[in-house]
Amino acid sequence: MRRGRSKSPIAFVVVIVSVSCFFVLILTFFRLPDVSFSNGSRTSINFKKISKITENSDSIGKFGEMMIEMLPHDLSFTIFVPSETAFESDLRLRVSESLAGEKANDTYAILTRVLSFTVVPWKILSESVSYTEEITCDSLSGLKLQVSKDADDMLVVNRVRSSRVNLRKGEVVIHVMNGVIMEAEFEQSVRSDDSDEDED
Repeated sequence: MRRGRSKSPIAFVVVIVSVSCFFVLILTFFRLPDVSFSNGSRTSINFKKISKITENSDSIGKFGEMMIEMLPHDLSFTIFVPSETAFESDLRLRVSESLAGEKANDTYAILTRVLSFTVVPWKILSESVSYTEEITCDSLSGLKLQVSKDADDMLVVNRVRSSRVNLRKGEVVIHVMNGVIMEAEFEQSVRSDDSDEDED
């Protein structure tokens, strides 16, 4: 009588998960390059011109701080944070009103949605974008971001210009934008909410 090997699907899954975890651990340990754009080009990154955000800095505003706190600081991300003025003009969010009472949950939901449009899972510095190229990358939500640089070394993302570039908090690179980067459907829902409030 011949003994066959046990074909337990649970044992197979355990082996696959173990090998996958080991592979991820090795990749994390060696910190392999993580900057790759959809056009296949690799970009070298220079960290000398990155300025850290101080604890009492109001350069990114309260909403920007809330968005950045949603990200893990030990992983490489780039976030295109709207300025406080952009939050007010494009989304009608004001710190004094939007974080009080019942509006706080709605504001947090809006910030979470905006975060998904404005975060890229690797580092993009202004130095890594040349004047002659436009980089196409996907945000966490899958929104296509067209990143270029103007003559003043400011980044332009989907026609929204930055006001400050290359700020850093942990491994997160932050660019403060003069507008809110969002998909058309979300923008339309925000606009319709504004018109409903104006009618009341």
